[in-house]
Amino acid sequence: MAESDRRCGRPVEAGDVITAHIPSGYVLARTAGWRRSVMAVAVFGATFPDLDLIWFYLIDDRAIHHHMYWVHAPAFALTMSLLLVAAVGRVAPRFARHAVAFGFGWGLHILLDAPMGQIMWLWPISDVLYSPITVPARHDFWVWNFLLHWSFALELAVWLTAAVLMLRRPRHAR
Repeated sequence: MAESDRRCGRPVEAGDVITAHIPSGYVLARTAGWRRSVMAVAVFGATFPDLDLIWFYLIDDRAIHHHMYWVHAPAFALTMSLLLVAAVGRVAPRFARHAVAFGFGWGLHILLDAPMGQIMWLWPISDVLYSPITVPARHDFWVWNFLLHWSFALELAVWLTAAVLMLRRPRHAR
C-alpha cells in the first residue's frame, strides 16, 4: 500500500465494520454460554481494538489508518490474549474465563474487520494491510460509503443474530 493511501483524512478505498462489534460480542458470549460479567468482558473485547480511534483522532491527527496500530495486528492480539489468559489463570484463576472471553472478543473484532477493513496479517514481518473486499470512496461523507455498500448487509446480519438471541432468552433472564 502506498504511503499516501495510509493517510486517512478520507478513505480512498477501504472498508470497516462500523456498528457490529458490540452485538458480535454479545453473539459470541451467548453462543459460548457465558453470562453476565463474562459476557460484558466479551463485548468489551469485541470493541477494544477500536479504542485506538481515540489516539487516531485526538493524538495522531489521522496520520495513518487506525488498522496500522498494534491492536489491529492479529499476531499481537493473539500473543497478548495468550499472555493475559496465562497471567490471569495463575494470579486469579476464577477470572480465567473472563480473560478467555476478552481474547476471543478481540479476535472476533479482527475477523469481522478482515474482509473489508484492511488487516496487517503478516505483522511483525510486514506492515502491509490486506483486504479482499474494498469499499470504494464514492461519497463525500465517508459513512455513506459503508452504509450503501453491499457489505453492510453483513453487519445487519450480526445485528439480526444478536436480536434473535436476545428475544429467545427465557423471560426470567430478560
